[in-house]
Amino acid sequence: MKKSLIVFLLSIWLIDASGQSYVPSRDDINAFFNTKTMVVLLDNPLLEYNIIIKEVMEQEWGITDFEYITFKEFEELRFDPQYSFLYMSQVTFENDKTDARYRFLHLSLGGDYFRKNQMPDIASVPLAYYSVDEDNYTYKLAILVRFMQNHALLIKDHPEIVSANVLQHYNDNIRDIKGKTLYLLEEELTDEVNSTARIKEVYPYKFRIVTKDVITEAIKERNNNVVFLHKVGPEGTKINARCYKIIIGAADANFYYFDYHKISNKKPDGFLSDDFKKLAKK
Repeated sequence: MKKSLIVFLLSIWLIDASGQSYVPSRDDINAFFNTKTMVVLLDNPLLEYNIIIKEVMEQEWGITDFEYITFKEFEELRFDPQYSFLYMSQVTFENDKTDARYRFLHLSLGGDYFRKNQMPDIASVPLAYYSVDEDNYTYKLAILVRFMQNHALLIKDHPEIVSANVLQHYNDNIRDIKGKTLYLLEEELTDEVNSTARIKEVYPYKFRIVTKDVITEAIKERNNNVVFLHKVGPEGTKINARCYKIIIGAADANFYYFDYHKISNKKPDGFLSDDFKKLAKK
C-alpha cells in the first residue's frame, strides 16, 4: 500500500510516508523509454478493469513494448530495472483522520527498491475512492492512460518542466475551456448546480449534462471540442474526506482544471457553483 500526502495527481506531488517528495530525474525519464512496461492485472479475473485495461493498452499505448502480468509476477519482477509497471494501488493520506482510501493508477520504474512506494513514478493519477464501484472509473481508463503516456513524452522533451512548476504548465490550459463543450454527469453535480438553468446562472459557456456512454464515445472519437469532469469522491459512502475535480480533454488528454475541497455540509461531494465561477472567471 502506498501511503501518500497527495498534493496533486502526478508523482511530482506525491509525498510518501517518510515525508520525502520524489521528482523523476532526467535519468529516470530516459530509462523509462528503454523499459518494457508490464501491465499488472488485478487478482480477481471477473473485474471489468482487467478486460478494459487490455483494450485500452492495445488502442492507446505506443511508447514502450508491453506485456500483461499477474500481481504475483509483479512482486517478483518489480526489482528488475529493465521493466516499468502500470499498476493500481491503494493510497491513503498521511495523518488523515478519516482514513479515506483511494485507488491510484501508477506508471513506475522497476529497480532495487524494498517497498513499492519507493519505486520512481513517471506519472500517477487518482481513479476513485477505494470503496467505490469500478464502473465509476473504468469508462475513463482510456483517457487516463492517454494522459500518462502524453505526460511521459512531455517530460522527456521538456525535462525542465519537472523541476519547475508542472502544475502551472497544466493550469495554463484553463483559458481554453471556454472554446470547448464541458460534459458533466448529473450525479457529479451538487444540488446548487444540478440543472441546466442553475449552471447557466454561473457559467455562460457551452456545456452538456450527459451520460457515461456519451463521455466514453467522446473519448473513443477523440472529440477535440469536448472536455469532461473526472471527479474523485466517496460517492455516497459517507466518508467526509476530499473531493477531487479534474477537467480533461477528450482528445488531447490534457488537464484543463484541477481543484479539490474537503467535503462538508456546505461543500458536499460534487462539482460546486464555485468551480463553475472559477472556470468562467479564468
